[in-house]
Amino acid sequence: MKKILLFSAIVAVLFSSCGTSPRGELVGVQELTEFYPTEPYGMVKIPRGTFTMGANDGDVPYAHTTPKKLVTMHSFYIDQTEITNNEYRQFVHWVRDSIIRSILAEDGAEGYEYLADSDGYEEPDEESPAETPSWVVPDDERLQYNKEIEWDNTELLSILYDNGVFYDAEEALYGSRDFDTRLWKYKYTWIDKSNAAQKKNRFDRESGTYREGFSREGLVKEAEVYVYPDTLTWLHDFSYTFNEPMFDTYFWHPAYGEYPVVGVNWDQANAFCNWRTNYRLSLLTPYEQKYETAYRLPTETEWEYAARGNKDHSIYPWGGPYSRNSKGCFLANFKPVRGNYIADGYAFTAPAVSYWANDFGLYNMSGNVSEWTSTPFEPTASMFVSDMNPYYTFDADENAHPMLKRKVIKGGSWKDVGAFLQVAAKDYEYQDTSKCYIGFRCVKMYAGVETIDFGY
Repeated sequence: MKKILLFSAIVAVLFSSCGTSPRGELVGVQELTEFYPTEPYGMVKIPRGTFTMGANDGDVPYAHTTPKKLVTMHSFYIDQTEITNNEYRQFVHWVRDSIIRSILAEDGAEGYEYLADSDGYEEPDEESPAETPSWVVPDDERLQYNKEIEWDNTELLSILYDNGVFYDAEEALYGSRDFDTRLWKYKYTWIDKSNAAQKKNRFDRESGTYREGFSREGLVKEAEVYVYPDTLTWLHDFSYTFNEPMFDTYFWHPAYGEYPVVGVNWDQANAFCNWRTNYRLSLLTPYEQKYETAYRLPTETEWEYAARGNKDHSIYPWGGPYSRNSKGCFLANFKPVRGNYIADGYAFTAPAVSYWANDFGLYNMSGNVSEWTSTPFEPTASMFVSDMNPYYTFDADENAHPMLKRKVIKGGSWKDVGAFLQVAAKDYEYQDTSKCYIGFRCVKMYAGVETIDFGY
């Protein structure tokens, strides 16, 4: 009897020693703190709402591919501008430096060893954490990102030359030391959620196995993507046009740093979004990492909703039916007059912050560069997609038919006439193709539910 009483007393102490006791009531998990969403840098929050997607009655050319449909959208964040050359360079340089650090670590270069092999390495403090995600890579594979690469160290340069980081003498121009960008590849993985959702591939709880011999491993997709933009697009996209100066300077020259990046195909844009997510996660605390949402390309519907700027039935982002304002100034960068590309102020692309923002605060949703979306090009898709966050996806691998590789591009570009600037207009390009007039911007889900004041 004494043992029973002692046991009961211990249990009572255990259940009453965890802070405030709920007294046996269902109160939920208590250790979670209240979540306050923060607006990501360089992005604008697009509030939830409804809008009429598709062509207006007068948009005859697009009426058969973009019929009108009232849809409801969840809140999300979207980049205020197109991704610029400077922003994309950060991605390219990160990949370049990671490859170089890997080579130096494999060679055992002093100061560049893997973290597990380094005795003198000190973990950075919380104010300057390592730029590599520690939860992804074990210490014996983690690179020392906090150590600067010594570009004037002849010993390190010799190692890099031996590993093909620079062009060899036969390929170098005038004997210059130029990086071989063909080495710059970004490798990443993701979960094929659409495939996982199919009933045939789900986990069978009765048998304890996946159906039809499937496995979670089969849902993990892997990609390895060249990250350097195809600068030759400035030459091969146009015949009998002298665009060599743009080929020579557009991506790397500081004069074009704040201009939209081009020459990036759909696969590269997705790789950038993945890297941007992981780069963000690597600088957050473990608690913050859990609640961070991923960057990705916008769906066609998200892009059009954001472009309209809360002006339903509008033809252009600025709302009016004309491409000039009351003073006669063009409102976007496009081909306004036959043979005259500079009537709007620019011959090619314009800086990402140009002209006037729409009512959501977004720049160049029409003109400048067309933009990739995540949506496959299917003319009949609007007929069968939901009216709640419309979504259509298809993952076309490299062996798929070219028709299955078509992705929707929106917004029109600097080389297009005004009809392509309409927010409902859409065209397509193949996902493995890059153009000097196609760029992109990222979106990010808004975590939470906005409340509506009904005046009660």
